[in-house]
Amino acid sequence: MIREPESMDGCIYFTNRIVKEGTVKCWVFKEKCPKCGKGLISKPVEKGKIKMRAKEYQCPECKYSLPTEEYENTLTANIKYKCPYCKYEGEIQIPFKRKKLQVYDEEEGKKKTIDTLKFQCGKCGKEIYITKKLKGV
Repeated sequence: MIREPESMDGCIYFTNRIVKEGTVKCWVFKEKCPKCGKGLISKPVEKGKIKMRAKEYQCPECKYSLPTEEYENTLTANIKYKCPYCKYEGEIQIPFKRKKLQVYDEEEGKKKTIDTLKFQCGKCGKEIYITKKLKGV
């Protein structure tokens, strides 16, 4: 049984989506600082505001910082889903590594590459995608 977050403060990433005829809830917990072990690594905070576009993550206690890609590649995504193909309800944990996926953008009439988390249904084995939300896609 996967532990669900009690609040969004403990998460780096959270989404609750409808995928075709199924549902996907995905979250990634913040990890403790590898240096001091006290704080939870998150995006830097400046003047009370989170710097969402920052290229690194930072410990609020000791100010130790890690590059975004290096830190995110060590995290685990927790997923609860209802398969859009066979309606199986399951849970899975996968590495939080986004892969590139090509999709056709009908508005612009061309292909776009978007970041996605990909996993397979535990029953039918079909792939389910959690894509990053973008305008027009």
